[in-house]
Amino acid sequence: METMMSVVWIWVVVLVGLLWGWSVVNWVWVRPKKLENLLRRQGFAGNSYRIFYGDLKDRSALSERANSKPMNFSHHIAPRIIPSEYQTIQNYGKNSFTWFGPYPRVHIMEPEKLKDIFSLIDDVPKPNLNPMIKLLLEGIVSYQGAKWAKHKKIIAPAFHFLKLKDMVPTFFNTCNEMVSQWERLVSKDGSCELDVMPYLHNLTADIISRTACGSSYKEGQMIFQLLKELIELVTKSASGFYIPGW
Repeated sequence: METMMSVVWIWVVVLVGLLWGWSVVNWVWVRPKKLENLLRRQGFAGNSYRIFYGDLKDRSALSERANSKPMNFSHHIAPRIIPSEYQTIQNYGKNSFTWFGPYPRVHIMEPEKLKDIFSLIDDVPKPNLNPMIKLLLEGIVSYQGAKWAKHKKIIAPAFHFLKLKDMVPTFFNTCNEMVSQWERLVSKDGSCELDVMPYLHNLTADIISRTACGSSYKEGQMIFQLLKELIELVTKSASGFYIPGW
């Protein structure tokens, strides 16, 4: 009897192992390849799927390369801001896709197709986010259906044009303070080289602090610094391979 029970348990363990193994193989290879074939049949083009990482390594390398050199004085900012998407569209056209691990991300730039997608928003659900990214984006950005409608209704009054109109003096004063700082730098020698990005970061944080909390940016400087560090850590983590449940 004991021998028979041992055999049964062995077969149960083997069966569970086979099912788990198949689910892993399906997740990292079979399903992505099926999706790739379906996308190509529908006229989309992109890199062939590579197991586990997809295009994530290429994406990180392109971002590092783009940020490693100064940007030209031009409004053509796509190669700097979204280098991976820019290169994919240049190589494969407006209907293309890239791989985030085993998940394809589709690029659609034709207005008529976008119109169809937005008119069927309930049939095109938002993708599940990496739990690390949820630390930053959990909220109305990731909500769907009734939950999204409920939260949209809650926050809508905060963006009424009359309330935004009342914030204009705060916007003006904060911008004026930043420009005054620049003028003081220039007045010393008549000219100067200026990196505007830190000032623009501070400007955004200051406006948010004063309009939302009524506090000065300097009082909340530590909070914004911690948020900046959190964003950097989450972005770095999200660029790697994510295993559900880990």
